[in-house]
Amino acid sequence: MLDITDTRLLSALQKDAHLTAHQLGEMLNLSPSQAGRRRQRLEAEGYITGYTARLDPLKLGLHVQGFVQVHLGTHGPEQSESFARMVHSLPEITSAWTMTGEADYLLRVYCDDLSALNRLLHQVILPHPAVARVQSQIVMDQLKRDAPLPT
Repeated sequence: MLDITDTRLLSALQKDAHLTAHQLGEMLNLSPSQAGRRRQRLEAEGYITGYTARLDPLKLGLHVQGFVQVHLGTHGPEQSESFARMVHSLPEITSAWTMTGEADYLLRVYCDDLSALNRLLHQVILPHPAVARVQSQIVMDQLKRDAPLPT
């Protein structure tokens, strides 16, 4: 069970994962060793699953962000596993969800340009044997960056 100090610690780390135990202690009115132990416990219990850096896609030359809805033609375990392996193998696909509703999957993709997105769709995703059709949406502007989880 999380207490208020744990949720404040998690919130602070989502905003800045570089915070030291000393800085966390100051923010939470704890000693650095207490703050460090809390962080270690939250990591060990799986509340904190890792630390990453947020990169600017435009600076990396990734000028097209899109969402791709994938509709499978067949829905057996083998087809789903094969599709999941393909998704995991493609760095352009940064997130993937199984969905309720019309589409089976929703993929978030980043590509260099529209030609690269076209190749990804028509030479990689659509030819997959389980895929019946795809529907893509190109992001014009992102109003809100991926935000921290509410704590």
